[in-house]
Amino acid sequence: MVPTEVTTVITKFLNSKILNFKSVSGGSINTAIKIETKERNYFLKLNNTAKYPQMFELEARGLNLLRETNEIKIPNTIHIGNTENFSFLLLEWLESSIQSKNFWEIFGISLAKLHQNTNVNFGLDHDNYIGSLKQYNTGKLDWASFFIENRIEFQLRLARNNQFVDKAITSKFDSLFSIMDNIFPKEKPSLLHGDLWSGNFMADNNGNPCIFDPAAYFGHREMDIAMTKLFGGFNQEFYNSYNGEFKLENGWEERIDICNLYPLLVHLNLFGQGYLTDILRILKRF
Repeated sequence: MVPTEVTTVITKFLNSKILNFKSVSGGSINTAIKIETKERNYFLKLNNTAKYPQMFELEARGLNLLRETNEIKIPNTIHIGNTENFSFLLLEWLESSIQSKNFWEIFGISLAKLHQNTNVNFGLDHDNYIGSLKQYNTGKLDWASFFIENRIEFQLRLARNNQFVDKAITSKFDSLFSIMDNIFPKEKPSLLHGDLWSGNFMADNNGNPCIFDPAAYFGHREMDIAMTKLFGGFNQEFYNSYNGEFKLENGWEERIDICNLYPLLVHLNLFGQGYLTDILRILKRF
């Protein structure tokens, strides 16, 4: 389950006998393992070193960036390691539990406070990943330019190379780009989780929200909100409490589809043409 070369490194680092390895769910990209020792448990993410260069180093930087705000629970990074063939990320093990009575209220307020952490530019001082795809974070002073150049255009080129879209579809995107500057309200960059769907949060052992697996950067905060809506949406109390703490500009619900063009293109490139229907629906609407 865990290669011997990785087990050797982790055992030496922990200076503790490993009692058990258990496979757990952890996404479609990495091998996810629960490590049990006498003292405590750990969460291990494992992958091929050559396949996704620096993936775990960059994930750890994103986790640290979010954790430093002290606004919401983020799992602690224990160790990042590389062997000849494998790379891994060792995190604290968080036992999931039943959501507290005010879970969604706390979640909405916490995310709103996280989003109030700002930066001069949209972007980040380094590139990272969203899923297994590179995410480019070159700084821009305005959101429309960042969204078009660093989010949509790269994924669109990849989709063209994968033969998922043709010239007619890229022309529809060009038409959308021409009005993009008028679509989003002008706001300061917000620190974003970047991949905030239902698979990337849980209730910790106190029943409070914890988020993980980020694709962090400073962007328009409606990107995180839109992502929560992509696969069914969060509890309405989440949106109510978010707005009570950091009110979204009028029309935010109308802009959800535009924001979600980015994760839909990511899913198109990762999983195939099943996501094209929603992309075309959004383009037709705008």
